Amino acid sequence: MNENNLYTVSIYTENNIGLLNRISAIFQRRHINIESINSSVSEIENVTKWIMVVQLSEEKMKKIIGQIEKQVEVIKAFYHTEDETIYQESCMFKIKSDLLFNERQIQNIIKESNARIVTVNKVFFVIEKSGRKEEIDLLHRELIVFGIMQFTRSGRIAVTKDEMKISTMLKALQH
Repeated sequence: MNENNLYTVSIYTENNIGLLNRISAIFQRRHINIESINSSVSEIENVTKWIMVVQLSEEKMKKIIGQIEKQVEVIKAFYHTEDETIYQESCMFKIKSDLLFNERQIQNIIKESNARIVTVNKVFFVIEKSGRKEEIDLLHRELIVFGIMQFTRSGRIAVTKDEMKISTMLKALQH
């Protein structure tokens, strides 16, 4: 039996309505959890890049990519291991403002974690942090003792480490 690995899936599509449903249905039918999903513009005009993180065997991953390319209007779908990508997550914390001015420890945590304050008002301040999952988990554990008013976190975004210029390859596939 194959060992489950964490994969970053990159799917390039034209900007069509309903793609998220069709893509996620392929995973859902196979009872595979999507740990995170992001969509954004890509390197090519009018092309959307979907990034998903899933944990499964390589054999299943290959089958999923094949199904995506057969069942959904995609330009190209890829999967990459953690070793093949450079990835980050982002998060934001909303915390009561009086703590920023009265708790020196919070200022030290922000500085040591390479987070940054993005806004401050009389009621709250907001901290933003980009980094690896473990870094964000650590910052969350350190700040939770002070009382977090709100917390939001993105999924993984990633680029590959290889030297392949994806936009050149995708343009060739579109023609």
